[in-house]
Amino acid sequence: MPSETPPNFWGHMPEEEYYSSQGVRNTKSYFDTPNGKLFTQSFLPLDREKVKGSVYMTHGYGSDTGWLFQKICISYASWGYAVFAADLPGHGRSDGLRCYLGDLEKIAATSLSYFLHVRRSESYRDLPAFLFGESMGGATAMLMYFQSEPNTWTGLIFSAPLFVMPENMKPSKVRLFMYGMLFGIADTWAAMPDNKMVGKAIKDPEKLKIIASNPRRYTGKPRVGTMRELARVCQYIQDHLGEVTAPFLTVHGTSDGVTCPTSSKLLYEKASSEDKSLKLYEGMYHSLIQGEPDENANLVLGDMREWIDSRVEKYGSRAG
Repeated sequence: MPSETPPNFWGHMPEEEYYSSQGVRNTKSYFDTPNGKLFTQSFLPLDREKVKGSVYMTHGYGSDTGWLFQKICISYASWGYAVFAADLPGHGRSDGLRCYLGDLEKIAATSLSYFLHVRRSESYRDLPAFLFGESMGGATAMLMYFQSEPNTWTGLIFSAPLFVMPENMKPSKVRLFMYGMLFGIADTWAAMPDNKMVGKAIKDPEKLKIIASNPRRYTGKPRVGTMRELARVCQYIQDHLGEVTAPFLTVHGTSDGVTCPTSSKLLYEKASSEDKSLKLYEGMYHSLIQGEPDENANLVLGDMREWIDSRVEKYGSRAG
């Protein structure tokens, strides 16, 4: 076996061959926005005549749409959904300072511009459409939902979303105050304490090795403005959960050491949606699909598939 890092998480098999083996077709492109270029990917069922709906996916902090996040995209595409994903600004192959999230509203709007471009296209405008967000991508997807016109989205799907910051992740108010005294100069500094969250997110040690080998994963310390903004956005989302009316599924592991299961519980309790579902998985960690043993990941994926298929059947082309 070659000793160098493989070009993809599955190894050295050519991309087109691998995707075909999974029953999907992958395309990559760049999308121009006022805030720079977004790297985007689509994952489509090989039989395009049987597309049931579209799903728009957002990855978590320091990650990207490549590497293991693709496992989620590929799974949904193999179920008959057209999946679209974009590297957030400052992540992966998109433009922007690496992992700087000083204005998450703007970042959400940037990705949303791409998602709406596809969602409103002739191919997908009459099909059910879902927003999907994992971890910090859950917070970003929720901001996209708040920024969207009513009835744009048939439903929302969250995997271990970040709506409540765990105590060990919260930035020190004293530290933020001191950096704030520098009149914004320190906002982009990678100077905040690093709690090594990756090790707390992944249960399967072999999958941890694969995730750690992602050449595009951000491994520096969190930036001052990023932590300030995440704390603000979490509070903002908590204050507006009652405005959620779309059908949703939110899933969380009870042993999540990165985002609080309270995030999913609060959404379930406070949302005004008539159709809402919460799944808690005993003993599972943060990365439910990418980082758990296969039997656990397949359980989560099975629940997601059952939920989205039943909503497509229930709501058809009507958005929620």
